[in-house]
Amino acid sequence: MAGRVLWDVDTQVDFVHADGKLAVPGAMDAVPAMARLVEAARAAGVPHVASADDHELTDPEISEEPDYSTTYPPHCLRGTRGAERIRETEQADPVPLGLTDVPARWLRGREFLLLKKHFDVFTNPNADRLLGRLDPDEVVLFGVATDVCNDAAIHGLLARGRKVAFVEDACRGLDEARTASCLARWREGGVRFVTSKEVADAL
Repeated sequence: MAGRVLWDVDTQVDFVHADGKLAVPGAMDAVPAMARLVEAARAAGVPHVASADDHELTDPEISEEPDYSTTYPPHCLRGTRGAERIRETEQADPVPLGLTDVPARWLRGREFLLLKKHFDVFTNPNADRLLGRLDPDEVVLFGVATDVCNDAAIHGLLARGRKVAFVEDACRGLDEARTASCLARWREGGVRFVTSKEVADAL
C-alpha cells in the first residue's frame, strides 16, 4: 500500500497554455503549484499517476458546434503539440496505459499515464486496476478542469472508497458557478482541501 499517490488530471498544453485549443481560464497561474507537486513527488519517490485526453476527430466529444457540456471543440488531438503534457508536469518514463487491458506484469514503476477519450478516467479499464495495485491511503489530486475531468475523477475515487485531497492552488475550472458547486459537493463528500506547499512539505 502506498501512503499517497499524486493524481495529475490532464495538465496538457491545450488546457493549460493560454493559447491552447481549450484553455482553462487562469490555468497558467496554477502552473507553479503544479510544478511544486510533481517535483516533490519525484524527490520523495511518490507514484505519479497522470491522465490525458487522447482524442481523434471522430470522437463523440469533438464537435464543430460544441455545447461545452458534453461536446467541445477539437482539443488534445493525438499526435499534436496540444495533447502533450506541459513541461512542468512531464513524466520522465511513464507506463502508457491505453483503453485495452494491459497485463498486470506491466503495472509497475512510479509513473503511469492513463489515456482517455471521456471526461471520466475510469472509462479506461486500467485506471481501476492501477488504483487497486497502488492501493493508496490517500489520493492527492490536481489539474484541470475542476468542474469537468477533476469532478469526474473525484466522483470516481470517492465511489471506490478512496480518501481524496484536492490541491486548490494547482487547479482551475472552466465555469465559475459550476466549479463552486463541485467544491461544495466535494466538501460534503469528505474531500480534504490542501495547498501545494502543504503537500510538498508532507511528502
